[in-house]
Amino acid sequence: MKTIADLKIGERAFVKEFQQVDLSLKLLEMGCLPGSEVMLDFIAPLGDPLGIQVNGYCLAMRKEEAATVLVEESI
Repeated sequence: MKTIADLKIGERAFVKEFQQVDLSLKLLEMGCLPGSEVMLDFIAPLGDPLGIQVNGYCLAMRKEEAATVLVEESI
C-alpha cells in the first residue's frame, strides 16, 4: 500500500489509515482524518521534511512520519 512519503509533488491521495497510534492522534487533532484528501506540496532540498496540503492548510512532516500514513490514490 502507498504512503504519503511515496507521493510525488502535486499528486493527490486520500488518507486511508495510520500505522502509528501516537502519531495518528497528533495528525487527527490537526484535521488529517481518514478520508481526507491530501496533496504533496513540497519536498525540502535534502528530502526531509515534506509539505502536504490538507483541509486548506499546509502541514509539514518528517519523511519517517509520512511513511506511517497509508493513502489511497485519487482518481
